[in-house]
Amino acid sequence: MSTKTLLIVAHTPSPNTQKLAQAAYDGANHPDIDITVILKSPQDTQPEDVLAADALLLGTTENLAYMAGLTKDFFDRCYYPILEKKQGMPFAVYIRAGHDGTGTKLALKTITTGLRWSWIQEALILQGDWQDSFAEQVEELAMTLAAGVEAGIY
Repeated sequence: MSTKTLLIVAHTPSPNTQKLAQAAYDGANHPDIDITVILKSPQDTQPEDVLAADALLLGTTENLAYMAGLTKDFFDRCYYPILEKKQGMPFAVYIRAGHDGTGTKLALKTITTGLRWSWIQEALILQGDWQDSFAEQVEELAMTLAAGVEAGIY
């Protein structure tokens, strides 16, 4: 059986969002979980990367009550090339939001509904001032997604 792949697409414009992406990578790479984990920025992610993945974890900031522009660009470039081929793909998202994150969550729900992706849980919205617990929450989310993919639950 071939190893499954989790693709993490993380927008990291600040040291804190870089910590979140690293926490996601570390969580998905837990020693008890046997999957391949690939971490890429939205601008470096191509449709081929998504096509080769068994699940996707997205990390984005909220900018002006919407996802980051580079995150939107990722979807703009990849949407149609993957539309028919990745339906049902397990998906999770964390949103680093200074405010409430609902605009970003709604936009992502709309896009991923069109793609027919399967959300493994509601969006993890990390709102307000930075808290060190944000990284722990992202690590747990990534570990949950990775373990579920490995086990064939998602």
